[in-house]
Amino acid sequence: MRPVEGFNEKGAPRVGLVMQAIGARIAGRALASGARLPSIRALAESLRVSKSTVVEAYDRLAAEGVIQARRGSGFYVAGHAPPFSPADLGPRLERAVDPFWVSRQSLDAGEGVLKPGCGWLPADWMPQEALRRGLRRLSRAADETLADYGSPLGLSPLRQVLARRLAVHGVEASPDQIMLTESGTQALDLVCSLLVEPGDTVLVDDPCYFNFHALLRAHRVRIVGVPYTASGPDIAALEQVLAAESPRLYVTNSALHNPTGATLSPLVAHRVLKLADQFGLTIVEDDIFADFEPEPSPRLSAFDGLQRVVQIGSFSKSLSASVRCGYIAARPDWIEALIDLKIAASFGTGRLAAELVLSVLTDGSYRKHMDGLRARLARAMGETSARLRGLGILPWIEPRGGMFLWCELPTGQDAAVIARQLLSEGIVLAPGNVYSLSQTADRFMRFNVAQSGDPRLFRALQRAMVAQGGCAAGE
Repeated sequence: MRPVEGFNEKGAPRVGLVMQAIGARIAGRALASGARLPSIRALAESLRVSKSTVVEAYDRLAAEGVIQARRGSGFYVAGHAPPFSPADLGPRLERAVDPFWVSRQSLDAGEGVLKPGCGWLPADWMPQEALRRGLRRLSRAADETLADYGSPLGLSPLRQVLARRLAVHGVEASPDQIMLTESGTQALDLVCSLLVEPGDTVLVDDPCYFNFHALLRAHRVRIVGVPYTASGPDIAALEQVLAAESPRLYVTNSALHNPTGATLSPLVAHRVLKLADQFGLTIVEDDIFADFEPEPSPRLSAFDGLQRVVQIGSFSKSLSASVRCGYIAARPDWIEALIDLKIAASFGTGRLAAELVLSVLTDGSYRKHMDGLRARLARAMGETSARLRGLGILPWIEPRGGMFLWCELPTGQDAAVIARQLLSEGIVLAPGNVYSLSQTADRFMRFNVAQSGDPRLFRALQRAMVAQGGCAAGE
């Protein structure tokens, strides 16, 4: 076992910390039911505590029924471990700063609830007519299309279209280097299943998309954050973390970073890849917002040639969240291994979703939809930014495109407090610490400009800021 943080803090309850360390490993399945625990001497040395501290911790855990002593043999995990919950691997946070909070509130929101904190477009911003045309075509499809399993690799014509689309961003990938998935989230889940094991270290941006935290917790890895700047990860901090932590994986966005809206610069991209090569790091590049860019920006997967970089993406943000279709682009040997994992996890690929995506991408309507959507988002970005500035809420940067504004609140304001208050008024916000592994973004908030047009949002923000002891600008 690694030393547990907090053991050297003055006045720390060491017996309790030993118990928490063992309990967390049992909850996370690092110690399975029936597994033998380290000897008293070994655990005391590894945690840098006295043997008497370990003895007392073991005795208390045995009294609680968590472990059991076997005479002459040692201590073992007792009975059957409780069902795994990602929350078991981290502190019990208030829901306003929990990685699941925004998703739960947004997905469960009833009619009339405002959702400026959610991560998707309003339904009436999506290409509804194109989707309906595609569904009508599918209703006349062959019997096999409507009722049979799809290939584990995925619909071949759609993979060919994706290969051409990747080439626009400089990513050379044959259709056989692309595997379809049920979503971008499933794509990342499969990649993690292939490339990391429990206990491995994985890097994320700080801040980053909050579901990266949740999914990586489910894989029981150690998550380390790297500060993110307006041009990409902080290179000095990245190099320091790589040298100290030897991580297996780095998960990031290159274009229209979530939540900041930043775009990776070519210089930073080259330095990231140089460090990845030096330290043997694999990178997962989530490119879900590619089609929201006015012009293509640098891609790590393009510079790298899909050697150390895996690209994932989906169409849930630009086409439909109900049509679950994503992809993984990777080197051929990894695709082969991912096919086996996918068969084990979900057998085939949802054929209907892939056929519908192919229909919309190839009938000429998707390009027109995205042209109009980018223009509409640009207008919403300007209007939302101006109204937030009027309250003293300042955008961190002005993004090149996309739907997100990462904003800083005035001094003395706490985003989590405001989010809790506005939730009681039927408004779902996204407070900054949801995205920050280091919990240093308490004065930040992410706004979805497509969901921020209702004047009630800005009136409620002003009331909440005044109630918290500040004076909102424009009051």
